[in-house]
Amino acid sequence: MKKRIAVWLPLFMLFAASPAALAQATPQSSGTQVTPKLPGTKSQSAQSKGTATQKQNMQAYIELMRTNVRDQKAEIMGSVMELNAADSAKFWPIYSEYDAELAKVNDLRIANIKEYAANYSQMTDAKADELIQNAVNYRKQRAELLAKYYGRMKEALGAVDAARFAQIEDQLLLIIDLQIASSLPIVGEGS
Repeated sequence: MKKRIAVWLPLFMLFAASPAALAQATPQSSGTQVTPKLPGTKSQSAQSKGTATQKQNMQAYIELMRTNVRDQKAEIMGSVMELNAADSAKFWPIYSEYDAELAKVNDLRIANIKEYAANYSQMTDAKADELIQNAVNYRKQRAELLAKYYGRMKEALGAVDAARFAQIEDQLLLIIDLQIASSLPIVGEGS
């Protein structure tokens, strides 16, 4: 139990601090706001510079999420699963397949976030509905994927280890979701 707390506490702190670290590490033009502003508060050239900076920031954020988090997730998963050598030999190939499929599902989220950023300042009812429907679809596909791989893990390792996998993965995904959600502006702010 103490080992799990020792693993989760630094993990939580790392994920909680990641948006701040990203904001500090992401290059920004001096005087250019990254967050959207009310219409008419900037000149057209300042708005296009802001849009370019937003795209650059979004790309940096996506790259960070794809590399750093994936490596950390696998490390944490391995630490908390506490598998013996025989079970590790069964677990990791299945987990690698899961992670590859999850990356494809996450592409839906990335596309939706990019679409949100592109339409934030001129959000319409139709676009807002489309974006939310896409987000719901993404979460549904991700939940189905986790259920599919829970079944595969259960066949290979038994229900207890499969449940541990599903629980750890779900907790990590929730932390990532919170990290992403906390960095996105709420619809209507500044539009």
